[in-house]
Amino acid sequence: GEQVVVPVQVNGKLRGRVSVSVDASDADIEASALAEPSVRQHVEGRTVRKVIVAKRRLVSIVVQ
Repeated sequence: GEQVVVPVQVNGKLRGRVSVSVDASDADIEASALAEPSVRQHVEGRTVRKVIVAKRRLVSIVVQ
């Protein structure tokens, strides 16, 4: 299927991009974002408070 590139932010800063299918669910997009190495290094060892998937256009991860 068709793919879209979705930017991933951690605490408001752009930390990576993931390529997902246009019909991927929010849960799939969230999983892809959290698995992306460039994102993982900013999340590792920290508590993920919230993951917001904005209409397949942006993933915003809030960590503490």
